Amino acid sequence: MLEVRDTATVGRRVPLYRRPWLLRALAPLALLLIWQVASTNGLVSAKKLPAPSVVLDAGLEIYRSGQLGDALVISGQRALFGFLLGAGLALILATVAALGKVGEYALDPPLQMIRTIPLFGLIPLFIIWFGIGEEPKIYLIALGVFFPLYLNTYAGIRQLDPKLLELGRTLGLGLAERLRLLIVPGALPQILVGVRQSLGIAWLSLVVAEQINASAGLGFVVNNAREFLRTDIVIFGLLIYSLLGLITDAIVRALELRALRWRTAVDRRSSR
Repeated sequence: MLEVRDTATVGRRVPLYRRPWLLRALAPLALLLIWQVASTNGLVSAKKLPAPSVVLDAGLEIYRSGQLGDALVISGQRALFGFLLGAGLALILATVAALGKVGEYALDPPLQMIRTIPLFGLIPLFIIWFGIGEEPKIYLIALGVFFPLYLNTYAGIRQLDPKLLELGRTLGLGLAERLRLLIVPGALPQILVGVRQSLGIAWLSLVVAEQINASAGLGFVVNNAREFLRTDIVIFGLLIYSLLGLITDAIVRALELRALRWRTAVDRRSSR
């Protein structure tokens, strides 16, 4: 089958404003350049803030030693288990609290009280309860993940059109069918916002959780470098944390575009 191309656009350069990914990269690249120049010229202390080139060399050193790969696997497992635990509980409890008066009055108030407790202030209590192994790390991540997703899911379900829920009852749909066909699709945009927020909190919680007597993982590498005053390795570890957050956020954004294609079609029709 022959492919027909628009000869008017062949060879034409795409304007810069049509490349948003390139525009978004300009500011970080400019900051890296300023950072490199300031460190090289002595405007910033090399001991406190090494140049990006020095940080990159430190990262290559860790990578060649094999520490980076092992650390990423262990830290990734902690973040994954904590996220799955917190997200699963958030979706279940938010659905229960949003769909019934019993859940709204019996479940939501105590959860709102717990939400106001500083997450990192619970570290000593978690150590007393669960020791210094993997459990407090995973539970701390799960707790950080829980509340953003819970609040967004609860709000997404409560903002559904009551007529939509009444339609499900009129058609004789069971609870499982209403969840699958009406409630989850209707609340999905808000749920995905909560997923993105929860993923960011998951990596933030991981940074803190891995300070709890970690003997492996990215936090262990950072702590070990701190003991030897290797600021370059510490900064490299923090950059890896941020890159992991950006990658997971990009994945969710891609899934969001795919899952919510129907919204784009509806918007196009309504604009005609």
